[in-house]
Amino acid sequence: MFKSLKSTSTSLILLGILAVVVGIIAIAWPNVTILALVILFAVYAFIAGGLQAARAFSSRSAGPVFGYLLLALIDLAAGVIALVWPGPTAFVLVIVVGAWALVGGVVEVVAGFGSGETAGTRALFIVSGLVSVAFGILLFARPGVGAVTLALLFGLYSLIYGFSQITAGVQVRQLGKSFQPFTELKNPA
Repeated sequence: MFKSLKSTSTSLILLGILAVVVGIIAIAWPNVTILALVILFAVYAFIAGGLQAARAFSSRSAGPVFGYLLLALIDLAAGVIALVWPGPTAFVLVIVVGAWALVGGVVEVVAGFGSGETAGTRALFIVSGLVSVAFGILLFARPGVGAVTLALLFGLYSLIYGFSQITAGVQVRQLGKSFQPFTELKNPA
């Protein structure tokens, strides 16, 4: 159990550090951040298209071949569209990031009410979840705020989320240190 607490605290701290680094980059270079997201999506779409084509040619029957080839063409078209029209792609990414923040925030708020956590850790989960929900609602309410504003808001969100995860990780680590292993309790000499 105690190794589990240490592993959990380490993963929370590393997740927090990663989020802080991403937040700093997003705030320092918002144009680069949104363009990088669009390019990353295009690369993903091209790779997915190639994998679907590979699945098509490895299928033994004609039905799945056509389906996989159709999926490959759709993936390739999405990648081309992302590169040719990065503006509309960035708008769609605003909506996707809004949905991600909203759903992730709700899950984090629910996790904050889970048992086994200290009150401070639960409060941090709830606060970071509420920040995520607010970020998601803002993006849905004002999707036309622009990709640069999204990058700046994403950077701010990443900083807040990162610091909350680092703090939660430190608290979990301290909680793990406060427990004595059962073997030490059996032999008090």
